[in-house]
Amino acid sequence: MPGTSVDRRVWTWVVLLGLTGQLAWTVENMYLNVFVYETITDSPTVLATLVASSALAATTATLLAGAASDRAGQRRELIAVGYVLWGACTAAFGLVGAEAVTVAVTAIILLDCLMSALGATANDAAFNAWVTDSTDVGNRGRVDGVLATLPLLAMLIVFGALDPLTRGGHWQLFFAIVGGVTALVGVVAWFGLTETRQPRPAGTYLSSVLHGLRPSTARSNPRLYLALAAWAVLGTSTQVFLPFLIIYVQRYLDIDGYAIVLASVLLGAAAVSVAGGRVLDRVGAARAILPVVGVYAVGLVAFFFARGMLPVIGAGIVLMSGFMLGVAAISATVRNLTPPDRAGQVQGLRMVFAILVPMVVGPFLGAAVIVGADESFVELGVVKQVPTPWIFVAALAVVTLVVIPLRLLDRVEDPLLEQAAA
Repeated sequence: MPGTSVDRRVWTWVVLLGLTGQLAWTVENMYLNVFVYETITDSPTVLATLVASSALAATTATLLAGAASDRAGQRRELIAVGYVLWGACTAAFGLVGAEAVTVAVTAIILLDCLMSALGATANDAAFNAWVTDSTDVGNRGRVDGVLATLPLLAMLIVFGALDPLTRGGHWQLFFAIVGGVTALVGVVAWFGLTETRQPRPAGTYLSSVLHGLRPSTARSNPRLYLALAAWAVLGTSTQVFLPFLIIYVQRYLDIDGYAIVLASVLLGAAAVSVAGGRVLDRVGAARAILPVVGVYAVGLVAFFFARGMLPVIGAGIVLMSGFMLGVAAISATVRNLTPPDRAGQVQGLRMVFAILVPMVVGPFLGAAVIVGADESFVELGVVKQVPTPWIFVAALAVVTLVVIPLRLLDRVEDPLLEQAAA
Protein backbone atom coordinates (compact mmCIF):
# COMPACT_ATOMS: atom_id res chain seq x y z
CA MET A 1 0.00 0.00 0.00
CA PRO A 2 2.49 2.67 -1.19
CA GLY A 3 1.89 6.29 -0.30
CA THR A 4 -0.47 5.76 2.65
CA SER A 5 -1.02 9.10 4.41
CA VAL A 6 -0.28 9.73 8.08
CA ASP A 7 -2.86 11.49 10.23
CA ARG A 8 -1.83 15.00 11.31
CA ARG A 9 -2.37 14.16 14.98
CA VAL A 10 -0.07 11.17 14.64
CA TRP A 11 2.61 13.38 13.11
CA THR A 12 2.22 15.87 15.97
CA TRP A 13 2.83 13.26 18.65
CA VAL A 14 5.57 11.51 16.66
CA VAL A 15 7.52 14.77 16.52
CA LEU A 16 6.69 16.07 20.02
CA LEU A 17 7.28 12.86 21.96
CA GLY A 18 10.06 11.68 19.67
CA LEU A 19 12.04 14.92 19.77
CA THR A 20 11.60 15.43 23.51
CA GLY A 21 12.71 11.89 24.19
CA GLN A 22 15.78 12.39 22.04
CA LEU A 23 16.66 15.56 23.95
CA ALA A 24 16.84 13.45 27.09
CA TRP A 25 18.74 10.69 25.30
CA THR A 26 21.25 13.25 23.97
CA VAL A 27 22.07 14.16 27.54
CA GLU A 28 22.45 10.49 28.47
CA ASN A 29 24.26 9.26 25.35
CA MET A 30 26.68 12.13 24.70
CA TYR A 31 26.74 14.91 27.27
CA LEU A 32 26.84 12.62 30.27
CA ASN A 33 30.11 11.24 28.90
CA VAL A 34 31.44 14.77 28.49
CA PHE A 35 30.27 15.65 32.03
CA VAL A 36 32.15 12.67 33.47
CA TYR A 37 35.20 13.38 31.29
CA GLU A 38 35.39 17.04 32.27
CA THR A 39 34.49 16.83 35.96
CA ILE A 40 35.27 13.33 37.26
CA THR A 41 37.64 11.12 35.20
CA ASP A 42 39.08 10.85 31.67
CA SER A 43 39.20 7.03 31.74
CA PRO A 44 37.70 5.59 28.51
CA THR A 45 36.99 2.38 30.40
CA VAL A 46 34.77 4.26 32.87
CA LEU A 47 32.94 5.88 29.94
CA ALA A 48 32.45 2.50 28.30
CA THR A 49 31.19 1.00 31.58
CA LEU A 50 28.71 3.86 31.93
CA VAL A 51 27.34 3.23 28.44
CA ALA A 52 27.15 -0.55 28.87
CA SER A 53 25.42 -0.36 32.27
CA SER A 54 22.75 2.02 31.01
CA ALA A 55 22.15 -0.18 27.96
CA LEU A 56 21.56 -3.23 30.15
CA ALA A 57 19.12 -1.30 32.36
CA ALA A 58 17.27 0.12 29.35
CA THR A 59 16.97 -3.26 27.64
CA THR A 60 15.64 -5.00 30.74
CA ALA A 61 13.08 -2.23 31.31
CA THR A 62 11.91 -2.34 27.69
CA LEU A 63 11.43 -6.10 27.73
CA LEU A 64 9.32 -5.87 30.88
CA ALA A 65 7.37 -2.72 30.00
CA GLY A 66 6.80 -3.67 26.37
CA ALA A 67 5.19 -6.97 27.30
CA ALA A 68 3.10 -5.21 29.96
CA SER A 69 1.80 -2.63 27.48
CA ASP A 70 0.85 -5.37 25.00
CA ARG A 71 -1.14 -7.22 27.62
CA ALA A 72 -2.82 -4.06 28.98
CA GLY A 73 -3.56 -2.79 25.48
CA GLN A 74 -2.50 0.69 26.62
CA ARG A 75 0.55 2.82 25.91
CA ARG A 76 -0.56 6.31 27.01
CA GLU A 77 -0.10 5.84 30.76
CA LEU A 78 3.42 4.43 30.39
CA ILE A 79 4.37 7.24 28.02
CA ALA A 80 3.00 10.09 30.15
CA VAL A 81 4.09 8.95 33.61
CA GLY A 82 7.38 7.65 32.24
CA TYR A 83 8.27 11.00 30.67
CA VAL A 84 7.56 12.85 33.92
CA LEU A 85 9.78 10.52 35.98
CA TRP A 86 12.39 10.43 33.22
CA GLY A 87 12.64 14.22 33.32
CA ALA A 88 12.96 14.30 37.10
CA CYS A 89 15.78 11.76 36.99
CA THR A 90 17.60 13.69 34.26
CA ALA A 91 17.50 16.86 36.36
CA ALA A 92 19.03 14.93 39.28
CA PHE A 93 22.34 14.47 37.42
CA GLY A 94 23.21 18.04 38.28
CA LEU A 95 23.18 17.18 41.98
CA VAL A 96 26.06 14.68 41.73
CA GLY A 97 29.33 16.12 43.04
CA ALA A 98 32.88 15.07 42.19
CA GLU A 99 34.63 15.30 45.55
CA ALA A 100 35.60 11.60 45.48
CA VAL A 101 36.08 9.97 42.08
CA THR A 102 34.96 6.47 43.10
CA VAL A 103 31.84 7.71 44.85
CA ALA A 104 30.97 10.08 42.02
CA VAL A 105 31.43 7.41 39.33
CA THR A 106 29.28 4.95 41.30
CA ALA A 107 26.55 7.55 41.82
CA ILE A 108 26.56 8.52 38.14
CA ILE A 109 26.34 4.89 36.98
CA LEU A 110 23.45 4.07 39.35
CA LEU A 111 21.55 7.25 38.44
CA ASP A 112 22.19 6.64 34.76
CA CYS A 113 20.77 3.11 35.05
CA LEU A 114 17.62 4.47 36.71
CA MET A 115 17.25 7.22 34.13
CA SER A 116 17.78 4.74 31.29
CA ALA A 117 15.16 2.36 32.70
CA LEU A 118 12.58 5.15 32.95
CA GLY A 119 13.40 6.49 29.50
CA ALA A 120 13.29 3.03 27.96
CA THR A 121 9.89 2.35 29.52
CA ALA A 122 8.39 5.61 28.27
CA ASN A 123 10.16 6.01 24.93
CA ASP A 124 11.52 2.70 23.68
CA ALA A 125 8.78 0.41 24.96
CA ALA A 126 5.59 2.47 25.00
CA PHE A 127 6.17 5.28 22.49
CA ASN A 128 7.79 3.13 19.81
CA ALA A 129 5.06 0.51 20.17
CA TRP A 130 2.50 3.32 19.83
CA VAL A 131 4.19 4.38 16.57
CA THR A 132 3.93 0.82 15.24
CA ASP A 133 0.26 0.72 16.23
CA SER A 134 -0.41 4.07 14.50
CA THR A 135 1.35 3.41 11.15
CA ASP A 136 1.29 0.81 8.36
CA VAL A 137 3.48 -0.69 5.65
CA GLY A 138 2.71 2.18 3.27
CA ASN A 139 3.98 5.02 5.47
CA ARG A 140 6.54 3.64 7.91
CA GLY A 141 9.48 4.63 5.74
CA ARG A 142 8.46 8.29 6.02
CA VAL A 143 7.72 8.08 9.72
CA ASP A 144 10.96 6.27 10.54
CA GLY A 145 12.85 8.65 8.26
CA VAL A 146 11.63 11.53 10.42
CA LEU A 147 12.24 9.62 13.64
CA ALA A 148 15.81 8.92 12.52
CA THR A 149 16.47 12.66 12.22
CA LEU A 150 15.22 13.47 15.70
CA PRO A 151 18.34 12.33 17.61
CA LEU A 152 20.44 14.65 15.47
CA LEU A 153 17.96 17.52 15.67
CA ALA A 154 17.94 17.05 19.45
CA MET A 155 21.72 17.26 19.45
CA LEU A 156 21.50 20.44 17.37
CA ILE A 157 19.06 22.01 19.82
CA VAL A 158 21.21 21.08 22.77
CA PHE A 159 24.40 22.30 21.10
CA GLY A 160 22.85 25.55 19.95
CA ALA A 161 20.84 26.49 23.03
CA LEU A 162 22.50 24.72 25.95
CA ASP A 163 26.13 23.98 25.04
CA PRO A 164 27.27 27.37 26.43
CA LEU A 165 26.06 26.18 29.83
CA THR A 166 28.27 23.09 29.70
CA ARG A 167 31.27 25.08 28.47
CA GLY A 168 30.74 27.44 31.39
CA GLY A 169 30.47 24.58 33.86
CA HIS A 170 26.78 25.20 34.64
CA TRP A 171 25.90 21.52 34.57
CA GLN A 172 23.14 21.71 37.18
CA LEU A 173 21.13 24.23 35.13
CA PHE A 174 21.82 22.25 31.95
CA PHE A 175 20.36 19.03 33.39
CA ALA A 176 17.45 20.90 35.02
CA ILE A 177 16.31 22.47 31.73
CA VAL A 178 16.31 19.21 29.75
CA GLY A 179 14.68 17.32 32.60
CA GLY A 180 12.00 19.97 33.06
CA VAL A 181 11.05 19.97 29.38
CA THR A 182 10.82 16.17 29.34
CA ALA A 183 8.54 16.11 32.39
CA LEU A 184 6.30 18.86 30.97
CA VAL A 185 5.74 16.93 27.74
CA GLY A 186 4.78 13.91 29.82
CA VAL A 187 2.04 15.96 31.49
CA VAL A 188 0.78 17.15 28.09
CA ALA A 189 0.73 13.57 26.78
CA TRP A 190 -1.43 12.43 29.71
CA PHE A 191 -4.22 14.76 28.62
CA GLY A 192 -3.81 14.76 24.83
CA LEU A 193 -2.44 11.45 23.54
CA THR A 194 -4.88 8.96 21.99
CA GLU A 195 -4.14 5.41 20.91
CA THR A 196 -5.44 2.67 18.65
CA ARG A 197 -6.48 -0.52 20.40
CA GLN A 198 -4.59 -3.59 19.24
CA PRO A 199 -5.06 -7.37 19.73
CA ARG A 200 -3.70 -8.62 23.05
CA PRO A 201 -1.37 -11.63 23.25
CA ALA A 202 -2.52 -14.83 24.93
CA GLY A 203 -0.76 -16.52 27.83
CA THR A 204 0.79 -15.25 31.02
CA TYR A 205 2.84 -12.07 31.50
CA LEU A 206 6.03 -14.09 31.95
CA SER A 207 5.37 -15.96 28.72
CA SER A 208 4.93 -12.60 26.96
CA VAL A 209 8.26 -11.33 28.32
CA LEU A 210 10.10 -14.49 27.27
CA HIS A 211 8.25 -15.10 23.99
CA GLY A 212 10.65 -13.17 21.78
CA LEU A 213 13.72 -14.73 23.41
CA ARG A 214 12.71 -18.30 22.55
CA PRO A 215 14.48 -20.04 19.62
CA SER A 216 11.10 -21.30 18.38
CA THR A 217 9.90 -17.69 17.97
CA ALA A 218 12.99 -16.84 15.94
CA ARG A 219 12.39 -19.87 13.71
CA SER A 220 8.79 -18.74 13.16
CA ASN A 221 9.83 -15.15 12.28
CA PRO A 222 13.24 -15.51 10.57
CA ARG A 223 13.19 -12.24 8.64
CA LEU A 224 12.35 -10.23 11.77
CA TYR A 225 15.39 -11.60 13.58
CA LEU A 226 17.67 -11.15 10.57
CA ALA A 227 16.62 -7.49 10.36
CA LEU A 228 17.32 -7.13 14.07
CA ALA A 229 20.74 -8.77 13.58
CA ALA A 230 21.54 -6.21 10.87
CA TRP A 231 20.52 -3.48 13.33
CA ALA A 232 22.92 -4.94 15.92
CA VAL A 233 25.82 -4.74 13.46
CA LEU A 234 25.08 -1.16 12.40
CA GLY A 235 24.49 -0.07 16.00
CA THR A 236 27.72 -1.67 17.24
CA SER A 237 29.65 0.10 14.51
CA THR A 238 28.30 3.52 15.50
CA GLN A 239 28.95 2.92 19.21
CA VAL A 240 32.65 2.36 18.49
CA PHE A 241 33.06 6.09 17.86
CA LEU A 242 29.86 7.91 18.90
CA PRO A 243 30.49 8.08 22.68
CA PHE A 244 33.86 9.70 21.96
CA LEU A 245 32.86 11.90 19.01
CA ILE A 246 32.59 15.28 20.76
CA ILE A 247 35.86 14.66 22.59
CA TYR A 248 37.52 13.67 19.26
CA VAL A 249 36.38 16.83 17.48
CA GLN A 250 37.36 19.06 20.39
CA ARG A 251 40.61 17.49 21.51
CA TYR A 252 42.12 15.58 18.56
CA LEU A 253 40.99 17.76 15.66
CA ASP A 254 41.33 20.85 17.87
CA ILE A 255 38.28 22.52 16.31
CA ASP A 256 37.10 25.27 18.63
CA GLY A 257 33.91 25.81 16.65
CA TYR A 258 32.86 22.18 17.00
CA ALA A 259 29.26 23.26 17.62
CA ILE A 260 29.22 24.82 14.12
CA VAL A 261 30.59 21.59 12.65
CA LEU A 262 28.01 19.45 14.39
CA ALA A 263 25.15 21.83 13.56
CA SER A 264 26.07 21.78 9.86
CA VAL A 265 26.34 17.99 9.85
CA LEU A 266 23.05 17.52 11.67
CA LEU A 267 21.07 19.88 9.45
CA GLY A 268 22.49 18.41 6.25
CA ALA A 269 22.00 14.81 7.31
CA ALA A 270 18.50 15.49 8.66
CA ALA A 271 17.42 16.98 5.32
CA VAL A 272 18.74 13.92 3.48
CA SER A 273 16.99 11.55 5.89
CA VAL A 274 13.58 13.25 5.64
CA ALA A 275 13.75 13.22 1.84
CA GLY A 276 15.08 9.67 1.83
CA GLY A 277 12.18 8.39 3.92
CA ARG A 278 9.82 8.80 0.97
CA VAL A 279 12.23 6.84 -1.20
CA LEU A 280 12.22 4.03 1.35
CA ASP A 281 8.45 3.71 1.02
CA ARG A 282 8.70 3.60 -2.78
CA VAL A 283 11.50 1.05 -3.18
CA GLY A 284 10.83 -0.95 -0.02
CA ALA A 285 12.63 -0.49 3.29
CA ALA A 286 14.32 -3.91 3.25
CA ARG A 287 15.79 -3.38 -0.24
CA ALA A 288 17.25 -0.02 0.76
CA ILE A 289 19.23 -1.18 3.80
CA LEU A 290 22.44 -2.28 2.09
CA PRO A 291 22.83 0.78 -0.20
CA VAL A 292 22.34 3.30 2.61
CA VAL A 293 24.66 1.39 4.93
CA GLY A 294 27.18 1.59 2.11
CA VAL A 295 26.87 5.38 2.23
CA TYR A 296 27.56 5.22 5.97
CA ALA A 297 30.71 3.15 5.32
CA VAL A 298 31.97 5.74 2.82
CA GLY A 299 31.40 8.39 5.47
CA LEU A 300 33.55 6.48 7.96
CA VAL A 301 36.43 6.38 5.48
CA ALA A 302 36.04 10.08 4.76
CA PHE A 303 35.97 10.95 8.47
CA PHE A 304 39.23 9.06 9.03
CA PHE A 305 41.04 11.35 6.60
CA ALA A 306 39.14 14.59 7.29
CA ARG A 307 41.06 17.44 8.90
CA GLY A 308 39.81 20.99 9.29
CA MET A 309 36.28 22.32 9.58
CA LEU A 310 35.01 22.01 6.00
CA PRO A 311 36.32 18.47 5.29
CA VAL A 312 34.93 17.29 8.62
CA ILE A 313 31.53 18.81 7.82
CA GLY A 314 31.44 17.09 4.43
CA ALA A 315 32.50 13.72 5.82
CA GLY A 316 30.08 14.08 8.70
CA ILE A 317 27.10 14.72 6.43
CA VAL A 318 27.85 11.59 4.40
CA LEU A 319 28.41 9.49 7.52
CA MET A 320 25.33 10.67 9.41
CA SER A 321 23.08 10.57 6.33
CA GLY A 322 23.97 6.94 5.73
CA PHE A 323 23.58 6.13 9.40
CA MET A 324 20.14 7.76 9.76
CA LEU A 325 18.77 6.25 6.56
CA GLY A 326 20.18 2.88 7.60
CA VAL A 327 18.39 3.11 10.94
CA ALA A 328 15.19 4.28 9.21
CA ALA A 329 15.27 1.42 6.69
CA ILE A 330 15.96 -1.25 9.31
CA SER A 331 13.41 0.21 11.76
CA ALA A 332 10.67 0.32 9.10
CA THR A 333 11.51 -3.27 8.11
CA VAL A 334 11.25 -4.40 11.74
CA ARG A 335 7.89 -2.64 12.14
CA ASN A 336 6.62 -4.28 8.94
CA LEU A 337 7.62 -7.68 10.29
CA THR A 338 6.10 -7.12 13.77
CA PRO A 339 3.09 -9.29 14.71
CA PRO A 340 0.10 -7.00 15.47
CA ASP A 341 -0.29 -8.27 19.04
CA ARG A 342 3.43 -8.08 19.86
CA ALA A 343 4.43 -4.46 19.10
CA GLY A 344 5.54 -3.78 22.67
CA GLN A 345 7.38 -7.05 22.97
CA VAL A 346 9.29 -6.43 19.73
CA GLN A 347 10.50 -3.15 21.21
CA GLY A 348 12.21 -5.24 23.86
CA LEU A 349 13.88 -7.31 21.14
CA ARG A 350 14.86 -4.09 19.38
CA MET A 351 16.58 -2.94 22.56
CA VAL A 352 18.53 -6.18 22.78
CA PHE A 353 19.77 -5.96 19.20
CA ALA A 354 19.89 -2.19 18.59
CA ILE A 355 20.92 -0.94 22.04
CA LEU A 356 22.24 -3.60 24.43
CA VAL A 357 24.60 -5.43 22.08
CA PRO A 358 25.92 -2.25 20.39
CA MET A 359 26.35 -0.29 23.62
CA VAL A 360 28.07 -3.15 25.44
CA VAL A 361 30.39 -4.18 22.61
CA GLY A 362 30.96 -0.94 20.67
CA PRO A 363 32.27 1.44 23.36
CA PHE A 364 34.72 -1.15 24.69
CA LEU A 365 36.06 -1.69 21.16
CA GLY A 366 36.44 2.08 20.84
CA ALA A 367 38.09 2.32 24.26
CA ALA A 368 40.53 -0.46 23.33
CA VAL A 369 41.48 1.39 20.13
CA ILE A 370 41.97 4.65 22.05
CA VAL A 371 44.13 2.99 24.72
CA GLY A 372 46.13 1.19 22.04
CA ALA A 373 46.80 4.38 20.10
CA ASP A 374 47.98 6.07 23.34
CA GLU A 375 47.41 9.66 22.19
CA SER A 376 47.16 12.30 24.93
CA PHE A 377 47.19 16.01 25.67
CA VAL A 378 48.01 18.07 28.73
CA GLU A 379 45.36 20.27 30.34
CA LEU A 380 46.27 22.31 33.42
CA GLY A 381 49.16 19.97 34.07
CA VAL A 382 47.02 16.83 33.78
CA VAL A 383 47.69 14.27 31.01
CA LYS A 384 44.44 13.07 29.40
CA GLN A 385 43.87 10.37 26.77
CA VAL A 386 42.28 11.48 23.53
CA PRO A 387 40.41 9.51 20.82
CA THR A 388 42.16 9.05 17.46
CA PRO A 389 40.91 8.54 13.86
CA TRP A 390 41.43 4.79 14.21
CA ILE A 391 38.06 4.50 15.95
CA PHE A 392 36.49 5.09 12.52
CA VAL A 393 38.53 2.28 10.98
CA ALA A 394 37.36 -0.05 13.75
CA ALA A 395 33.77 1.05 13.10
CA LEU A 396 34.21 0.30 9.38
CA ALA A 397 35.52 -3.19 10.12
CA VAL A 398 32.44 -3.91 12.23
CA VAL A 399 29.86 -2.61 9.74
CA THR A 400 31.14 -4.82 6.91
CA LEU A 401 29.60 -7.75 8.81
CA VAL A 402 26.12 -6.40 8.02
CA VAL A 403 26.32 -8.14 4.64
CA ILE A 404 25.75 -11.52 6.31
CA PRO A 405 22.24 -10.97 7.78
CA LEU A 406 21.19 -8.83 4.79
CA ARG A 407 22.07 -11.55 2.27
CA LEU A 408 20.05 -14.03 4.32
CA LEU A 409 17.19 -11.53 4.61
CA ASP A 410 16.89 -11.49 0.81
CA ARG A 411 16.73 -15.26 0.60
CA VAL A 412 14.33 -16.12 3.44
CA GLU A 413 10.59 -15.80 2.93
CA ASP A 414 8.32 -14.49 5.69
CA PRO A 415 4.54 -14.92 5.37
CA LEU A 416 3.82 -12.01 7.77
CA LEU A 417 5.41 -9.36 5.53
CA GLU A 418 3.69 -10.72 2.43
CA GLN A 419 0.32 -10.65 4.21
CA ALA A 420 0.87 -7.07 5.48
CA ALA A 421 1.84 -5.81 2.03
CA ALA A 422 -1.12 -7.48 0.28
